Amino acid sequence: MVDQTKPDALLRLRNRHTRLAAFRDQVKEDRDRTRISLGEIRDYLALSGKVSAALEALNQQLFRKLLDVIEEKLSIALQEVLEQPIVLKADVDWKRNAASVDFWIEREGNREDILKGQGGSVANILSVGLRMFALTTLEEKDHRRFLVLDEQDCWLHPDLVPRLVKIVHDAGSALGFQVLMISHHDANAFSQYADKIYRLAPRGDSGVSAEQVIFPSENPTRDDADRQNDPPEND
Repeated sequence: MVDQTKPDALLRLRNRHTRLAAFRDQVKEDRDRTRISLGEIRDYLALSGKVSAALEALNQQLFRKLLDVIEEKLSIALQEVLEQPIVLKADVDWKRNAASVDFWIEREGNREDILKGQGGSVANILSVGLRMFALTTLEEKDHRRFLVLDEQDCWLHPDLVPRLVKIVHDAGSALGFQVLMISHHDANAFSQYADKIYRLAPRGDSGVSAEQVIFPSENPTRDDADRQNDPPEND
């Protein structure tokens, strides 16, 4: 009788050795891949600080360019409405990647507070301009380009209101905005540039009445040829 115990035990040991060797090779491959990944991560971390600093600098540079555009355009608006040699200036301070902007007015080399100068008219004009700039940054698919200005001319002298209306009309047309201006000033101040004018008045307890204002030049009843055929009036 042949004893098969020892050959079977050797075969099992050989198979086990083969499996362990394959497992060892797999572990070595995983270890090598992990070392490579760790090396790439170390390289990335070494550059991440520089990349973050570069992105932050680029962000600040682009924001400064935007402020330059705001300074230029709103300075023009201030000068056209108020007819004064004033220039809008903006100082920006960065803290924790967030910008804090301080607007002020320069007049002949002197600094003025926008909230105190000109009895509030400067703040009126800048508020309109900044709202328009803010609206241009919104996604059109989520936000309609519709702007409501509620008594933004309240601190302006009546003679200056048509100039503000012109600025709003021209900017709205250029940017594709629909603008609704609410004002207590006389409707004649809006006649030259507004597309439509409505006069609102309280109507007792039933709400508010809205009547479109039509100026004579906009609604001629008859032309000159018709008037020529009118019978002469009796004295």
